[in-house]
Amino acid sequence: MNLRFLSSFVPLAMLASAASLVAEPLSSDCFSNWPPGASPAEVGKRVAENVLPRKFRYETMPSKAALGVMYPEVIAWYGALTVAKLTGDSDLKDRLVQKFEPFLTEAGAKHINRTAHVDYHVFGAVPLEIYGQTKDPRCKDLGLGFADAQWEKTTPDGITAEARYWIDDMYMIPLLQVQAFRATGDLKYLDRAALTMVAYFDQMQQPNGLFFHGTNAHFYWGRGNGWMAAGSAELLRSLPDNHPRRARILEGYRKMMAGLLANQMENGMWRQLIDQPEAWAETSGTAMFAFGMVTGVKNGWLDEKAYGPAARKAWLALVAYLDENANLREVCIGTDKGFDAKFYLDRARIVGDLHGQAPMLWTASALLR
Repeated sequence: MNLRFLSSFVPLAMLASAASLVAEPLSSDCFSNWPPGASPAEVGKRVAENVLPRKFRYETMPSKAALGVMYPEVIAWYGALTVAKLTGDSDLKDRLVQKFEPFLTEAGAKHINRTAHVDYHVFGAVPLEIYGQTKDPRCKDLGLGFADAQWEKTTPDGITAEARYWIDDMYMIPLLQVQAFRATGDLKYLDRAALTMVAYFDQMQQPNGLFFHGTNAHFYWGRGNGWMAAGSAELLRSLPDNHPRRARILEGYRKMMAGLLANQMENGMWRQLIDQPEAWAETSGTAMFAFGMVTGVKNGWLDEKAYGPAARKAWLALVAYLDENANLREVCIGTDKGFDAKFYLDRARIVGDLHGQAPMLWTASALLR
């Protein structure tokens, strides 16, 4: 790792340990004995405090005000709430909950987009997480309204009509439905998520374990695959061992993890286009893959000796991409489906985007569980 390159972005307190950031310890030490500045609790706190005070896009971009709260804001909020819970930081939790209070009013509710689309319905995951931590019935009712609305219109095979067969869907849909199950214990929500996940595995997973961005976009885009890696791990965390679709989902998840392991870069990162050596190292996808692997190792779904060091290496590489204000660098901007490699390789790289902040929080939480 180039320490001179890092020195422009990493706090000085962390530079002394930079040389150890990509070390591969014994598997028994994979998720402990962190270098200074790299512990999940510390990093999670920094990133959560970075996310919490941000204004919503509808406040900063008047031209986008009608769209309301956007999914990157939702998934980062969810991640910050899980970090607060797992670290026992009641002050952080209270501030995250208080930020939601306006949306429980008539005026604030106008900024909630109820369009039947995965990117908007995922909003329900946040009030459901707040309900899980506070037992506020208003949040439960609001969140379940989104989960149930997602299944008001279905395809003949029982899958929500919101499914587009873009791999992005496989975080948005499972997160909302799993959160509804966690709030109620009602298995119908897991059944919905599992049915949809199996359909995506059956139709979109390639022999190498990875996924094209869409059925007509044949590129292994990093963050696109990250949505599937994170969504399948999130679902498996709550799916009972005896669920009829668990074995199929676990099979697809493991196949994907093996494909990712085979394509990890020496420095612990994954590329913007996973299988193309000329592609740049991209952080949001890497953070999602780290979440998937950490969750798998911790739950015994993945071999610790094979995946533990890979997950640790990814986390420590990502920590080095955080600047002094806990903004993650080298995040690909929001991306539609592309039809040539140049489209993906030329995507702008930005700093502090919530597409990257969010999975850093998820991975910190996975390491803390």
